[in-house]
Amino acid sequence: MLEITPPTHCPSCKFELEWENHLLYCKNPACSSKVAKRIEHFAKTMKIKGLGPSTIRKLNIAEPYDLYYLDTEYLADALSSLKLGQKLFYEIEKSRNAPLNMVLPSFSIPLIGRTATEKLSTVCEKLIDINETTCARAGLGPKATNNLLSWLKDNHDVLSLYPFDFKFKRRNLVSTKENRGTVCISGKLKSYKTKAQATEILEKYGYIVKSSMTKDVSILVNESGIESSKTQRAVSNGITIVTDISELLGENYGTSQVD
Repeated sequence: MLEITPPTHCPSCKFELEWENHLLYCKNPACSSKVAKRIEHFAKTMKIKGLGPSTIRKLNIAEPYDLYYLDTEYLADALSSLKLGQKLFYEIEKSRNAPLNMVLPSFSIPLIGRTATEKLSTVCEKLIDINETTCARAGLGPKATNNLLSWLKDNHDVLSLYPFDFKFKRRNLVSTKENRGTVCISGKLKSYKTKAQATEILEKYGYIVKSSMTKDVSILVNESGIESSKTQRAVSNGITIVTDISELLGENYGTSQVD
């Protein structure tokens, strides 16, 4: 039988690999492969066109914020093309005006993607407003909250190197008076293509949407008709069950659907 010897060091940075749950990981934050992937994710999330793996390697940068310190001359030289350099410079400059809704998911924070960020935008106006209390109000789970707050603490100084104003785009902040109820969605929807779309419109009209049946859930949406565990729990706890989101949106339903 052929014996396979696992590698001991990262092929990219030669950092010693560590076992974790029967898998080998490179824990070097400066690993060139990890840095490239982090910048690639940032560019994709920020919709900066022309920043693929090949281009990132040519730019020879270490962090996403380095992009905002590159001039046209440097980009043209790195890409061996004035036209490509000018085009990429324009794309980078355009992203300076991105709202926190787009910026926060670009930082590769585990469990903090678009959905979590949109939830935060309903209770926060800017980055400084994010804390344990606002995360709870937004419906973020303990793990996502811990990941986000720990990352913000560790990267406090680094954030100042970015050109953003770190403000959310949405300003319809949810207050206790405006809260029309806490909703949980069970199964597939008929009125919307995705749960993300349904969540966006429900939050727009004053509802708090959570992914699990937490204690404060007062309404369960079940358009599929399947008696899930969430539905059974709702029945046993006397929670209102809605079979069509239009029942919650009322007169707004006809003009509120997301394309």
